[in-house]
Amino acid sequence: MGSKSSPPSISLLLLLLVVVVVVVEVVLLVPGAECGVAYDRKAIIINGQRRVLISGSIHYPRSTPEMWEGLVQKAKDGGLDVIQTYVFWNGHEPSPGNYNFEERYDLVRFIKTAHKAGLYVHLRIGPYICGEWNFGGFPVWLKYVPGISFRTDNEPFKMAMQGFTQKIVEMMKSESLFASQGGPIILSQIENEYGPESKAFGPAGHSYVNWAAQMAVGLGTGVPWVMCKEDDAPDPVINACNGFYCDAFTPNRPYKPMMWTEAWSGWFTEFGGTVRERPVEDLAFAVARFIQKGGSFINYYMYHGGTNFGRTAGGPFITTSYDYDAPIDEYGLIREPKYGHLKELHRAIKLCEQALVSTDPTVTSLGSMQEAHVFTSQPGVCAAFLANYNTNSIARVMFNNVHYNLPPWSISILPDCRNVVFNTAKVGTQTSQMQMWAADAPSLMWERYDEEIGSLADTSSITSTGLLEQINVTRDTSDYLWYITSVDVSPSERFLQGGQLPSLTVQSAGHALHIFINGELSGSAYGTREDRRVTYTGNVNLRAGSNRIALLSVAIGLPNVGVHYELWNTGVLGPVVIHGFDEGRRDLTWQQWSYQVGLKGESMNLNSLEGATSVEWMSGSLVVQTQQPLTWYRAYFDAPGGDDPLALDMGTMGKGQVWINGQSIGRYWTAYAPNGYCNGCTYTGTYRAPKCQSGCGQPTQRWYHVPRSWLQPTRNLLVVFEELGGDATKISLVKRSVSSVCADVSEWHPNIKNWKIESYGQTEEFRRPKVHLRCASGQSISAIKFASFGTPSGTCGNFQQGTCHSPDSHIVLEKKCIGRQACAVAISPNNFGGDPCPNVMKRVAVEAICSPTLEPIP
Repeated sequence: MGSKSSPPSISLLLLLLVVVVVVVEVVLLVPGAECGVAYDRKAIIINGQRRVLISGSIHYPRSTPEMWEGLVQKAKDGGLDVIQTYVFWNGHEPSPGNYNFEERYDLVRFIKTAHKAGLYVHLRIGPYICGEWNFGGFPVWLKYVPGISFRTDNEPFKMAMQGFTQKIVEMMKSESLFASQGGPIILSQIENEYGPESKAFGPAGHSYVNWAAQMAVGLGTGVPWVMCKEDDAPDPVINACNGFYCDAFTPNRPYKPMMWTEAWSGWFTEFGGTVRERPVEDLAFAVARFIQKGGSFINYYMYHGGTNFGRTAGGPFITTSYDYDAPIDEYGLIREPKYGHLKELHRAIKLCEQALVSTDPTVTSLGSMQEAHVFTSQPGVCAAFLANYNTNSIARVMFNNVHYNLPPWSISILPDCRNVVFNTAKVGTQTSQMQMWAADAPSLMWERYDEEIGSLADTSSITSTGLLEQINVTRDTSDYLWYITSVDVSPSERFLQGGQLPSLTVQSAGHALHIFINGELSGSAYGTREDRRVTYTGNVNLRAGSNRIALLSVAIGLPNVGVHYELWNTGVLGPVVIHGFDEGRRDLTWQQWSYQVGLKGESMNLNSLEGATSVEWMSGSLVVQTQQPLTWYRAYFDAPGGDDPLALDMGTMGKGQVWINGQSIGRYWTAYAPNGYCNGCTYTGTYRAPKCQSGCGQPTQRWYHVPRSWLQPTRNLLVVFEELGGDATKISLVKRSVSSVCADVSEWHPNIKNWKIESYGQTEEFRRPKVHLRCASGQSISAIKFASFGTPSGTCGNFQQGTCHSPDSHIVLEKKCIGRQACAVAISPNNFGGDPCPNVMKRVAVEAICSPTLEPIP
């Protein structure tokens, strides 16, 4: 006998539907989830495991191969899982079909360095990168491919782009560097921040995005592809967010994870501007806010910014320094408290990882501007984020029947939904203040060579009727292009008899312009990053007969962003007009002009070890007799001892370029930042680049990084080309190291007493906090400049005692720390001679002086 089976229940059907959806989501959309790399709506999946991944951008050409291992190790020690880098097309293919993967452009070595350290890699092939990099990473020769139009549905561009992308992918495959081959590359990126261009190009942009995604996926890397800042990223490419905050970001499909490919740790710097900084409290708040909303991949842009060596800076007007206020500074030194505070954040996030990747948060209001995001995946697995969005006031909230104090604009992380292990606004890591110190090297003995002004002796000079666009002539082989013409003046002109001098007006598309009349500098003019155009107007001292007008147009990095920026003009395009002749104005725009690409010193390679000996240099007292424009300087020096990072102090110079042993340090320019914008900084409230600025009234960049690996023990060649005239005798080599360290740590909080957790496989006990101070290697604490246990105010460098203060504070810290490289003091009334103000939450603020053997540079 048989029995008729009963129909399935509605709940069972729903359960089956959920299972089918999950299977489709994980298996069909992202095949291979059990091996290699895939994704679902919660996270990137590596070897079958969802992961919360912390990443940091380190760009290999912005440092040296000798620095890479140290940078990558510091990134790992800071709690990072992934190293992210662009791929720099113009560095790798300087001319069509001629490739460079050596030295700073040794991409394979860089990726293997990350792999050796146990880190993953996110490879942003692009190949457009923006990145404040010359021409956005495109080689200039690409501009001259017949029929090309950048970053749109254009066959010549797509052919070139696919060729380079395929070149990089095949190189990675040949070295087995993709995770699908057992390598470290878990993600790749195609295109970069295309959203604005996509809208501008309309249907052609949409078609191009689809083509780019299909092309990339078709290369068969075995790892997911990403498009950042591109809402239309087609499946299976993941769209990702860039910005100061990304908690409001939502992927364009419900089965894609929330990824933040650029969490901006600071901001870039432009010549003539201030230095922008981002408080670590706000950066940590932004990251925690993204995580509590379900984000599972965060990349700091930058984690180490580095240096725009040579002529690689783009924009234009971007400084040689690309420090970016990153956790690791331009020189490879740890920036505290940013590095340490983020490290603690990463540890706290990792304690929550199991809950974060397993479920969606439940959001509960804790007040008018406070809320809790709770992740509960299974019994005993619970993580909570308690947020206070108020920018002014501390909030006391009740959560799980426990009271918590939340500082303004902060998030507390509770890996067990009870105990706070981290608050974004409470910085317990020391602050390190850096100083430039005189290097143990003798004064530089300078020699001088005068550049010829508007020389046409070189056979490469050309002549044309009218004015030519600069890059079309130079092809970016030099920053410099001479525009030369002549003006005949009749002896009868009234201005020659004592009348008012004529004036010259020159209109240029940028970026800088020096005017020479009969071999003498008459004046200079500059554009800005916001307005590249240059207008020069000034009186000119003309004589009877023929007068030579020589205009030196100077590029300061090619544009790196904008719709069809390949069509933007540079150089003197006119009109060029002299006013004040007896007949009125004289327009020189369409008369005959001669052009000379670059400088004579460049053609003779005066910046190289070989070329520097090819001319007769003036030496001794002749060097300092005059400070004149267009001058080459040469000196030799021995490498200073030790391993501190080195820099050149160029504060007494004007504008130009500098080389050491033939390697280009980069452009220098003592352009001063305006006054009035550096009015302090608070971490609370929405951050924007102009919010926290420093360096008002000072040169935007005074110090220029000198990699130690570029030096030999003795007789290093230093060559400087000065455009304007500066005092080369005061150029000096300096060392960078810690000058003082500060700590500002609050008293022990009862919520974390005696709580033991497992973190990174080690048992850690969260006890009463300690003040930790550590000087750099080779230094020791020589003095305690400030110390207070109580309610001190201020920040590192300007602490002040509050109304509550222990008189023993100073002597306690001196006894524990003087003469040591590092010290630690537990924060308790017993250690400071008693409680100066019972029932008040106290803190310890201390500033200690770290002393090397040399005096700092003021």
